[in-house]
Amino acid sequence: MRSNICDNVEFCDKVDQACAAPIQDLKQRSLLDETLVIWGGEFGRTPMVQEHSAGTGEKTAPGRDHHKECFSIWMAGGGLKGGFTYGSTDEFGFGITENEVHVHDFHATCLHLLGIDHEPLTFGHQ
Repeated sequence: MRSNICDNVEFCDKVDQACAAPIQDLKQRSLLDETLVIWGGEFGRTPMVQEHSAGTGEKTAPGRDHHKECFSIWMAGGGLKGGFTYGSTDEFGFGITENEVHVHDFHATCLHLLGIDHEPLTFGHQ
């Protein structure tokens, strides 16, 4: 997406289908309740389109830089409550304003949904 956001907008509908189809399939097969689906990435993107590299300041094609402080994932199945949103951002989607989730909490939640106690896997100072 960083390379040129304008050239990639056309792919949004393909991603919509790619993420919806497995959920529909699992639901039709009555497997969604016992399958945890997680859709996300290792970082978010800044909410604003930029034309200069944050690293070098050089002019680039319009795009959105990496944003490690604030991003979204979605989860389905696995006993989760559907249609539920946890946490919120400021009006720009740049900063967390409510219910920040640390990666350790996210991992503990996933393990809990899978029926695994995270405590024996938790080590101090990590």
